Amino acid sequence: MDYTIRFAEKKDVSAILGLIQELAVFEKEPDAVIVTEADLLENGFGKQPLFTCFVAEKDNTIVAIALIYIRFSTWKGKTVHLEDLIVSHDYRGEGLGTLLLDEVIKYGYSLGVKRICWEVLDWNEPAIKFYESKGATLLKDWYLVQMDESSIRQYIENL
Repeated sequence: MDYTIRFAEKKDVSAILGLIQELAVFEKEPDAVIVTEADLLENGFGKQPLFTCFVAEKDNTIVAIALIYIRFSTWKGKTVHLEDLIVSHDYRGEGLGTLLLDEVIKYGYSLGVKRICWEVLDWNEPAIKFYESKGATLLKDWYLVQMDESSIRQYIENL
């Protein structure tokens, strides 16, 4: 493999957003992405970055990313959350997912985290098999809970 894995830089934001949009199409939510390049710049490379991103590059083209951030578990302490590991469709099956996951795990280990966690869609069998092959545990007795912007607004209005 002729790939370079490195920390993302400001100049990578357009490619990162492109991969996020590609993932949204794959996950059957093509219109769900509302984050912008400006959002990624401010929140990833501004005064108080909210995320870290690794990129996989081949021939000066970013073909995969792993976007992570630090969380705190009341039971475990400092953890890393892998928000998305995205490999562009044309580059799947070449080991890029493993290379990026390796970097995430090494990074978490270097920070002394007690856990690294992420979600995977129940119908994404290739991803489920990939993560299980790496030693990850799927917690089938937990539900992902979210409130979208509309739900948050409605909640506030009802206070």
